[in-house]
Amino acid sequence: MKIPFVDLHSQYLSIKSEIDSAIAEVIAQSAYIRGPRVEEFENAWASTLGVKHCVSCANGTDALYIAMRGLGVMPGDEVITTAHSWISTSETITQAGARVVFCDTDYDTFNIDPKLIESKITSRTVGIIPVHLYGQPCEMDAIMAIAQKHSLWIIEDCAQAHLARYKGRLVGTFGNAATFSFYPGKNLGAYGDAGCLVTGDDQLADWTATFARHGGKGEHVMEGINSRLDGLQAAILLAKLPHLRSWTESRRRVAALYTKSLASLTHIETPFVAPECEHAFHLYVIRTDRRDDLKRQLAEASVSTSLNYPKALPFYPAYAYLNHQEKDFPVAYSNQSRILSLPIYPEISGAMINHVCEKMAESLQRIPTTASVRVEATSALS
Repeated sequence: MKIPFVDLHSQYLSIKSEIDSAIAEVIAQSAYIRGPRVEEFENAWASTLGVKHCVSCANGTDALYIAMRGLGVMPGDEVITTAHSWISTSETITQAGARVVFCDTDYDTFNIDPKLIESKITSRTVGIIPVHLYGQPCEMDAIMAIAQKHSLWIIEDCAQAHLARYKGRLVGTFGNAATFSFYPGKNLGAYGDAGCLVTGDDQLADWTATFARHGGKGEHVMEGINSRLDGLQAAILLAKLPHLRSWTESRRRVAALYTKSLASLTHIETPFVAPECEHAFHLYVIRTDRRDDLKRQLAEASVSTSLNYPKALPFYPAYAYLNHQEKDFPVAYSNQSRILSLPIYPEISGAMINHVCEKMAESLQRIPTTASVRVEATSALS
């Protein structure tokens, strides 16, 4: 049995008539750049989240950059974010003119550790970008309290957390703004790049919408950029949006099956779901000291896996100028050699999940035992 990491074609086939009709309508209207479907999607996504404004743009990376520009980030400013994320989170801080300040992660959740944030704050700190990584909500009460205490703004990076909830409240509704990616593989994905920012701030929404569209059409009130959601992607997202809740529940059922099936494997740590949180399970990420051998053997058994992400951000060449060492981020550093993402998508079958788990059990029996890393990572924080 061949198990892909994600199967976007199966999703397409499940709603083929809706997708085909949506695309055909855009073509018939030649509404390729913005147009009625874009505005309709902006309204629909804002309504889904319960926020006032959705400003669509070309991708989730642009959304972060645009949000920071709208919040007035200036050269010399510092912005705190997690050491464990995709580089979009940190590179846009630099692009907006600020200096990125990395913070280590909580062992259980992979998210930024609120207990460490205040030690990173200086007189130049202007904001915090928590990332709801893999679909797990950050500890927003603690993060918001820190931001309020130090008069900092918050941008939630929700690229992997569509419909995740923290204490009953949807992520993306806590900070000054939040950003979403609709990259094809995301829980709500377009058929190309797409993204947005959401906010309850009228002025921020107006400024960012103008900035993302060349500083205003007709009367250019500023020099902006070209970051627009196109009509085809908006139409596709609108066709998919009614299915997002059921797809999210399916992801949670898949995750629960994995967790139950893998519970007896002593060399595997399954994902932790924080109390009072609803994980969106964009990714199902296990930890194991046998990661590389397990990944190789699963590939030989036609089970596709992924590394999200193979290096913690401070240890990439792009951030060599910060001169960080392993001891600066002990949890993120230890996780980078132990994490492995298993196939997860709404259409994956129970038989396929069982096959993955059986192959994992077989593979682990053939791999020599190594020492645990968790003790080392935990002791480094004490």
